[in-house]
Amino acid sequence: MPSPLLPFPDADAPVTSADAAAPGAPDFGPDEQPASPRWRTYALHLLLFLLTLATTTLAGAEWMTGKTFFGPAADGFWGLTTTLTKPEILGGLWFSLPFLGVLTVHEFGHYFTARHYRVRATLPFYIPFFTGFFNTIGTFGAVIRIKDRIFSRKEFFDIGLAGPLAGFLVAVPVLIYGFTHLPDPLEYVFRIHPEYQVYGADYARHAYRAGEGMTLGRPLLYRLLETTFADPARLPHPNELMHYPVLLAGALALFFTALNLLPIGQLDGGHILYGLLGFRRFNRLSVALFIGFIFYAGLGLFTIHSSLDTWLYWGAPYLLYLFLVFRRALPTPRRGLLLALGVFAAQLAVAQAVPGIEGNPGWLAFGLLLGRITGIFHPPAPDERPLSPGRKVLGWIMLVIFVLCFSPSPFG
Repeated sequence: MPSPLLPFPDADAPVTSADAAAPGAPDFGPDEQPASPRWRTYALHLLLFLLTLATTTLAGAEWMTGKTFFGPAADGFWGLTTTLTKPEILGGLWFSLPFLGVLTVHEFGHYFTARHYRVRATLPFYIPFFTGFFNTIGTFGAVIRIKDRIFSRKEFFDIGLAGPLAGFLVAVPVLIYGFTHLPDPLEYVFRIHPEYQVYGADYARHAYRAGEGMTLGRPLLYRLLETTFADPARLPHPNELMHYPVLLAGALALFFTALNLLPIGQLDGGHILYGLLGFRRFNRLSVALFIGFIFYAGLGLFTIHSSLDTWLYWGAPYLLYLFLVFRRALPTPRRGLLLALGVFAAQLAVAQAVPGIEGNPGWLAFGLLLGRITGIFHPPAPDERPLSPGRKVLGWIMLVIFVLCFSPSPFG
């Protein structure tokens, strides 16, 4: 029921079995009408999985070899190229199979836990994505759809926790395998970049320029496993990690685990922290964490020394962005605008006090997704009874796992 004490919007009232349908209404809900044949549903899930397997395999082959499957041809038009051979494409399975394995285990962790509580859920929908304009990982991930209302903190907690925990338990062995099966770095790199051979073992000093190339952030857990299991003499240069498919799959698995465990809104981490804290305390904390997240992401974008062109062309769009992401964080548009202006002023003040400090603008797109689509609040459960001591311990362990897997700058 509405409460004037809450500094955030109330969630919709729970649907209960006492809610009656209107006279003459059909006896099935919007999620049940009319059901398509089961074989067609299974075929759709299988097709999406196979497409995603194909796109991630092609992406893995491109990362491994530095070649392209789809790109500019000799006539200037974009199309299929012949630079990737069949063995090289099949080699991309060394990336796609472990990476999709982690995603699949993650989603089925949610699925089977939901089924355990008799909560209807779909099988995973895999989202293929592949383009020749820039290198991708071949997918936007996978999702399942929960089709029933969840009625207790315990169920929210268990269903939210099961996915990242299951995926994490697969991601760690993937990384361990990658670190214990490293090839000779010079031989491996020279096979991909024969032009580096003229520089010998000192190739990195000549081949890479500061700020060029793409690198992956190495979170605490990655560094711990690297120190424990890898031969230091065989470790790849940070700019060459993309050519190591199993390590790349494991590093990305840690990234997606951390992304899902962000303790905001209805992400998996939000479900976990909601289970630990309850409706009121969690939603207040979620707002604070979201504000901190956006504050860090945009830190350093503007300073009082930024050029006039930067202020003229980008100042107003950035303020509009801040207003859009914070609009739903507070009850009124006026408060949302004041919060946006306050965060912008604080970013300028910190940038002035600590010259050269930078956040990570890449998080701004994810912040927009949280602020405008998934939301930063968690709905209440009719059953708000606290978790058992064992679940509380597991919940705090998952938050530690989040810290170990999270990198403030996952891509460089």
